[in-house]
Amino acid sequence: MILSFTLSMPNVNSWNGRWSGEDRLYVVCRSFRGRKEIANAEKIAEKGYYHYSWGDGWAAGIRVQEVTSSGAQKLRRKSAGFCGYDWMIDSIIKHGEPLAQHQVAARREAAGA
Repeated sequence: MILSFTLSMPNVNSWNGRWSGEDRLYVVCRSFRGRKEIANAEKIAEKGYYHYSWGDGWAAGIRVQEVTSSGAQKLRRKSAGFCGYDWMIDSIIKHGEPLAQHQVAARREAAGA
């Protein structure tokens, strides 16, 4: 199973109300294999959209959808990467939502781990 993760900035707090990367495609495709990984990928795709707010007026949106291998190839060719926010994808896969490192640490501490 292959999922595409597409980045957008639906909330911007810039002087002109625009994101400098808004005219580019930021997408990463990840493959999932094995029963556990595929079950997790299905849950991720079912939700379909994730949101992360920095708390300063900026927020990221990550749209997730299943793609074919040929569709993934086309997206990879067109993509400008993920603007350095690959950690959001890793967090969605691991935690079910985009969490910064300090948020992950706080959750671990709250859980007593």
